[in-house]
Amino acid sequence: MFLCQGYASLSSNTPLEPFRFDRRDPGRTDVRIDIDYCGVCHSDLHVARNDWQDTTYPIVPGHEIVGRVTEVGSGVTKFKVGDLAGVGTRVDSCRTCSSCRRGLEQFCEIGAVSTYNSVDRHTGRKTYGGYSQAIVVDENFVLTLPANLDPATVAPLLCAGITTYSPLMHWKVGPGQKVGIVGLGGLGHMAVKFAHALGADVTLFTTSPGKRDDARRLGADEVIVSNNLSEFESHRDSFDFILDTVAVDHDVNAYVKLLKLDGTMTQIGAPKSPLAIDALTLMSRRRSFAGSQVGGIAETQEMLQFCGKHGIAADVEIIAIQQIEHAFKRMLKSDVKYRFVIDMKSLK
Repeated sequence: MFLCQGYASLSSNTPLEPFRFDRRDPGRTDVRIDIDYCGVCHSDLHVARNDWQDTTYPIVPGHEIVGRVTEVGSGVTKFKVGDLAGVGTRVDSCRTCSSCRRGLEQFCEIGAVSTYNSVDRHTGRKTYGGYSQAIVVDENFVLTLPANLDPATVAPLLCAGITTYSPLMHWKVGPGQKVGIVGLGGLGHMAVKFAHALGADVTLFTTSPGKRDDARRLGADEVIVSNNLSEFESHRDSFDFILDTVAVDHDVNAYVKLLKLDGTMTQIGAPKSPLAIDALTLMSRRRSFAGSQVGGIAETQEMLQFCGKHGIAADVEIIAIQQIEHAFKRMLKSDVKYRFVIDMKSLK
């Protein structure tokens, strides 16, 4: 074991604070990464505040991790000391169930091990995330990062990036398709970039008229302000695919009505309350309403290679770890373009 410094939430109603804890020493197939950057995901706030009622305190958030390899186990073949590497939302899985064998570790039937707020299969102790100095992870759950991109802008790709890339790939978004993206936040801005790079005709739906120019800069062909009913009606029955990134309560049926015959709307934003779906709206055009989450390790690596090839990265604002509570407050107000990233050197 080695002593690690981080920032933790000790309860649902207290701010994050400095926290020391033990990390396991690298085993035969483990990689130790000294963390340079960690993205701030909305899930970090949800878990820190126990919004999903499954937090076990203390909790060290962070699952968009970028850093340098500083130690490798004797059996490691994929990484060497000095390599730039990343860790996303999962650090282990059973590796034997049908989902894992298909490279879908995020759907592990035994239960994938999350980067934080989970149980380490090696030690039986809690997993702690990337708001910390270092992390030790099996090499099979460590990712190679594109060398041509700024590491700080790569960090959010390990959750926000793969969360949007995976459904676009699963539903085979590409040239000739009309695709809608609902919301222009941490997830939405990545979805617009990916859909544009895949060759789709991209429409952004936003509640903020001031985001029109930014949306077009990111790759949107058209921008619709969500409360403009006439604009909505003009697009009825026309979309092949809609990706909804909004994590607060909203009327999804208004967007489902925009789908053409056999169109699909996929939800990746996670509101606290269940969303109400009008069955008749689905039935009238054989539409589908689906859900998705992050991708598996192989697909995440594929996404990173795609980003390197197309020069895609997150738009970020870099903060010090001591600013995390202020960042959480701003995130709740959507006051960031479009992802906070912690410079973890501020912890040292």
